[in-house]
Amino acid sequence: MAIPMQVIEVGEGYAWCESAGERRRIDTLLVGEQPVGTWLLTFLDGAREVLSADEARRISDAVQAVRLVMQGNHDIDHLFADLLDHEPKVPGDTTSSNDNSPA
Repeated sequence: MAIPMQVIEVGEGYAWCESAGERRRIDTLLVGEQPVGTWLLTFLDGAREVLSADEARRISDAVQAVRLVMQGNHDIDHLFADLLDHEPKVPGDTTSSNDNSPA
């Protein structure tokens, strides 16, 4: 599973990154050298994408939700607070409502 990690030290072709107290050497050849503080989406010790801090938080919350559910804990709504109070958007809908009735 891909996880967000934050760059804490930069090397040539790699960066030391941290997430949830875990520190790993991450290959950065696909994303290029990134400054300290940058968030990276990592998979199998390689950076796949540069993330904003908000994207990193949302992905980290989703990963935490998966871990909790796997442990039998289904109290995960707080990890999806950005989704709970919003109406779903219909792809291609340019109106403010999701009324799909014919005109």
